Amino acid sequence: MTASRVVELEGHIIDSGMMQTAFGILIDMGGSFEVEEFEVGRHKDEESYARLTVMADTEEQLQSIVHELHQNGANPVEPNDAELKPAPSDQVVPTGFYSTTNHPTDIRYEGAWIPVENVEMDCAVIVDTDDGRAYTKVLNAVEEGDMVVTGESGIRVSPPERARDQSGAFGFMQGGISSERPSLSTIQQIGEAIEQTKADGGKVLAVCGPALIHSGAREDLARLIREGYIDMLSAGNGFAVHDLERDLYGTSLGMDTESLDHPREGHKHHIYTISEIIRAGGIEQAVDDGVVESGVMYECVENDAPFVLAGSIRDDGPLPDTITDAIEAQNAIREQAHEADMVLMLSTLLHSVAVGNCLPSTTRVVCVDINPATVTQLVDRGSDQAVGMVTDIGTFVPILAEELLDESGL
Repeated sequence: MTASRVVELEGHIIDSGMMQTAFGILIDMGGSFEVEEFEVGRHKDEESYARLTVMADTEEQLQSIVHELHQNGANPVEPNDAELKPAPSDQVVPTGFYSTTNHPTDIRYEGAWIPVENVEMDCAVIVDTDDGRAYTKVLNAVEEGDMVVTGESGIRVSPPERARDQSGAFGFMQGGISSERPSLSTIQQIGEAIEQTKADGGKVLAVCGPALIHSGAREDLARLIREGYIDMLSAGNGFAVHDLERDLYGTSLGMDTESLDHPREGHKHHIYTISEIIRAGGIEQAVDDGVVESGVMYECVENDAPFVLAGSIRDDGPLPDTITDAIEAQNAIREQAHEADMVLMLSTLLHSVAVGNCLPSTTRVVCVDINPATVTQLVDRGSDQAVGMVTDIGTFVPILAEELLDESGL
């Protein structure tokens, strides 16, 4: 006996590769299909539409295929309302709960489609039956009695599409990674994208690793914060310590970033730095008291740019401002990520992955690292909207600052 289901795809399904992806899923998973309807948009602003009957040998196999299709933008025709089940206890979700992608998602409730708020990957969808809102929750935040969306029915996913017109500041952001792509022209386009984001009233988040300080890009990043091109910062304890050490002792992890010399007993400077910041009562207090007078953290404090420092098991100190509780750090990163309209991931794998997990696929992302494997991993974690750039962070940030600041006379 053959099981079947009718699904539809709509939008720029040809240009974006959505239709090719759907056909690939069907073939790879042993299903078959018939194209019932296919309308091709003939102009760049016209969308296409396809209606398919999907078939499989068993209902179980069909459900697996439809699930994969659904994750990639193929939605059931004439869906029912989403199925809701109460969470049996805190941090426990019903069996078969719907696990989100990072794509814009709607659920059907009482006959109407409602958008899911704060979409990010690997969450449950909760419906507030009193006011008809739907929103995501990470598993550790689920409370007993929460009405959780289960199954696949009544859920609509809309992956980002690659429109035919790639002009404008964001036209270059169509994914892809290459160390051979012309660096200067790409950085110019990234600068234009930042300017467009700011002109639209959006916020830019920088996710930074210690290599940025070691490579000598500290002052340029500080300038970008001071002039309002970067609104928020996400980093680890090490990044902040090395930035502050540069102000207090002229070194980063014991090395002079200008002369590349290692001063006598310079290896102690990062520990001395942590001690001085603890003595002051924290980074903000150290800035207010004049202990710290320059750098990235200084500009964050002086220009009210919020920062999140998430700790790890290997941190020295850590600084008083570093969030050492992993769940608390995740929540702080999540809140910050949801405010971002564009994210610069600058030479840090772990913190970039942490932030990337919290981002919807509609947020523009730029990943920069000297290691191609790092950039590939970041872009491949479901970030279809990301562009990857393999280059030295010590080259990238100064050129970006020059593009944004020197041309405007800042």
